[in-house]
Amino acid sequence: MTASLRILVTGFGPFPGAPFNPTLPLVGRLARLRRPALNDVAIATHIFRVTYEAVDRELPRLLSMHRPHALLMFGLATRTPWLRIETRARNATTATWPDLDGVRMAKRSIAGTADARAFGPHVVRLLRAARATGIDARVSRDPGGYLCNYLCWRAIEATRYQAGPRLAAFIHVPPLKRDGSARLPGGITLDHLTDAGEAMLLEMVKAARRAGRSDLGSNSL
Repeated sequence: MTASLRILVTGFGPFPGAPFNPTLPLVGRLARLRRPALNDVAIATHIFRVTYEAVDRELPRLLSMHRPHALLMFGLATRTPWLRIETRARNATTATWPDLDGVRMAKRSIAGTADARAFGPHVVRLLRAARATGIDARVSRDPGGYLCNYLCWRAIEATRYQAGPRLAAFIHVPPLKRDGSARLPGGITLDHLTDAGEAMLLEMVKAARRAGRSDLGSNSL
């Protein structure tokens, strides 16, 4: 990718209890955005299969291939009717729900001894950007113990390496019907998610520029 700024946008596929994951069409819509503010931005996208092995194998490959300056991730929160902007990853896993391969985490923590890792202050700006579109958006301190939290942890971990992205953020979206309409009367639709996703993507672009004005476009972040 030769654009001066590179963003990787990810979602997840279906998983047990969620045969339709709205992050898939949402990520597709964001990839097709054409805005003046994105003229020099390369947007790469990826949909993770809901397995621990997929995250461990594909995230490093994606970061090496695209060398993104920022990572914007989306996941599905099946029991939350609003947009959840995660502020941190918890060093916790669950053995309750297996992934698509039937794998259950044997350990109760992901790595080391830290209780949690924070995404950073830019998540507050994402919240404001999302709310400005009229969507019900709230911050969250608990991304759960399943694959979303696991990806959060690995992504924040990646930002701590010199060659990793400068910033990462994770957004939980509510469940939708397959046609993109709201599951509840007056609730959030795919169009609402797209508007909020666009606003947050543009804010991530601004945040990434602020985080690295001196080396944008460099291949040695």
